[in-house]
Order: sequence, then C-alpha cells, then structure tokens
Amino acid sequence: MTVEARSSGSGRRAARRAFISLAIFAALAAILFLVADETLYLWIKAFHVIAVISWLAGMLYLPRLFVYHAEVTPDSSESETFKVMERRLLRLIINPAMIASWVFGLWLAWRGFGFAGGWLHAKIGAVLVLSGVHGYLARAQRMFELDGNTNSPRHWRMINEVPTVLMIVIVILVIVKPF
Repeated sequence: MTVEARSSGSGRRAARRAFISLAIFAALAAILFLVADETLYLWIKAFHVIAVISWLAGMLYLPRLFVYHAEVTPDSSESETFKVMERRLLRLIINPAMIASWVFGLWLAWRGFGFAGGWLHAKIGAVLVLSGVHGYLARAQRMFELDGNTNSPRHWRMINEVPTVLMIVIVILVIVKPF
C-alpha cells in the first residue's frame, strides 16, 4: 500500500474518530452541564486534576520523544519505533486527557465560579495556549509519521519547555488567584 493510499484511508478514519470523539464530548458536556448536582463537585474536581496530570505528562514526554526521533535516520527501525510510541502516546493518552480536562474544567468553571474572576479568565487563556501547543505537537507527530520533520533536536528541546512554563502559570493562577 502506498503512503498516499494509507494517508487517505487513515485520514478518513481519523475524521470518523474525531467526529465520534466530538459527539461523546458533546454528550458528556450536556450531562455535566445540565444533569449533575452539587454533590458531584469534588468528584469532578478530582477527575479534572487526574486528567490534567495525564495531559501534561504526555505533553512533557512527546517533545522529548521528538528530540530523540529527530536524531535518527528517517525510515530506520529506530524511527519506526518512535513513530509507534508517538502515535500511541498522542491517541491513547494525550488526546483523551485533553478532552477530559476541558469537559471537567469547563464544568468546574461554570458550577464553581460562574465563569467569573480575572484569574479564571487568565487560566482559560493559558489553557487555550496549551491546547494550541497540543495541536502543534499533533501536527508534528503526523509529520514525523510521514518522515517529513524539518525541525532540529534543539527546536524540540526548546518546545519541550513550553508546557512546563504554561503549567507553572496555570498552577499559580489556580492556587494563588492573584486577581
């Protein structure tokens, strides 16, 4: 099977998975926003923290894999191993954890704070930036999958620090609530 045929078929499967994920996300969001009562607040907060930890663990690890992947020859056995590791990390851990973080986080922001507070708006802004970094890493994973990476290991070392800085900002906003 050619790369083009594989990409076309996997593109359709990815679109179908994305649609199913969005439908599940919408259903969960509707349940959380409309049905859940206040007794679930602490459970949802716990699930949110678990999801965020999982999301950030993956966001810290994926660029590190890219550093090592960028150092090996494309189409080598090492490169193929990195492709599997990166794809599984993104699809099985990072993507679901991001979705759960958003669902639970938006519910907490709505139920707990009514979307009010400068710190909350700043936090949501930082989480949007983190989601953009997530998108950048997902695109990079697709480029590595096609042996199309053009960035150096140094680039990926620098990108590896971005989720850390955002995590620090978000934690300070949530704990200190400076404004």
